[in-house]
Amino acid sequence: MSPLPQLAMRPMLPTDVPLLAEIFRAAIEELAADDYSETQQEAWASTADDEKAFGVKLTRELTLVATYGGAAVGFASLADNRRIDMLYVHPAAAGQGAGAILCDALEKLAGARGAKEITVDASDAARGFFEKRGYSAQSRNTVSLGGEWLANTTMTKLLTEQERAS
Repeated sequence: MSPLPQLAMRPMLPTDVPLLAEIFRAAIEELAADDYSETQQEAWASTADDEKAFGVKLTRELTLVATYGGAAVGFASLADNRRIDMLYVHPAAAGQGAGAILCDALEKLAGARGAKEITVDASDAARGFFEKRGYSAQSRNTVSLGGEWLANTTMTKLLTEQERAS
């Protein structure tokens, strides 16, 4: 009997970009449907249509990929060593820990790089995830994407001594 596939994590590779763009779009289309209109979702997801630009953005930040049985199921990126810029998990893998291991890793990396707190502009769909992890709302924002206005919430979490010492 072969062992069950394990959830793992690795740095992003340039060859991951098309799949990460697909995960990004699928997460928006399926996981944000209750919080954003179809036109808002389309405008948001279209930011990955230029895969070269999407890849450049991911490469400029510290981007990690969550894998399950070797296949990418999610990704997250840390900007300026203190801000979670992106955290997306494929809908088929949602709720199975990929988002949590990615978030844990970014929190530890931010702390190890001297950050006292970490910030995220959380979509309405992701706000509960971050609240459960100890993030608190700071401000409500409205962002213009592709001619549509989308709301999100800036949230912060104070990093513990343990996260800063990792």
